[in-house]
Amino acid sequence: MTDIGTDAVKTGMLSSSEIIRAVVGKLSLYQIEKVVVDPVMVAKGGDTLLQDEAIEALKTELIPIALVVTPNGPEATAITGINVVDVNSAKAAAVKLVEMGCKTAVVKGGHINEGPATDIFYDGTSFHLFTTKRVNTLNTHGTGCTFASAIAAGIAKGLSTRNSVSQAKAFVTGSIRHDLQIGNGHGPLNHFYEHWKSEESGIQ
Repeated sequence: MTDIGTDAVKTGMLSSSEIIRAVVGKLSLYQIEKVVVDPVMVAKGGDTLLQDEAIEALKTELIPIALVVTPNGPEATAITGINVVDVNSAKAAAVKLVEMGCKTAVVKGGHINEGPATDIFYDGTSFHLFTTKRVNTLNTHGTGCTFASAIAAGIAKGLSTRNSVSQAKAFVTGSIRHDLQIGNGHGPLNHFYEHWKSEESGIQ
């Protein structure tokens, strides 16, 4: 970090309070302000990934220094205590997250089973809803990680937070629509669909 610098950082699964505090310490040491926090708590298969004692450290130490926090519905519920079941409750959870100290909250709507897939963006001043048609597929492994990483990439390139989220939403939606069926469980989304599409179009 002292060599080539850091334009943005994205955090993922931090399973214990000790790990969270170690990460927060390094972010403070290197004075990194553009932090995207993906508060990973439960795996796609249902396994718990975050120890109970780590939730408090997440809420009081990591979220307050984040530029963006990107929980899904169940994660937002666990962090805020608000039962996220629809757009209105997702908005309430987003407000609570910003009150905890982060600059922007994006509560993802993929776990809300009715209607389109709507992500709630709140920056402390106004809401914006990013809505796409829901894709019927089991191959969604890695969507949350991809979404947060794409936001961080946009921020690192100099985009505004809102434009970074918009770009990330479009990328993840396209990656899900061009999913990969690998094995019998939850397969991955296809990060390279645009590249592969352009390669195929060049084949005569």
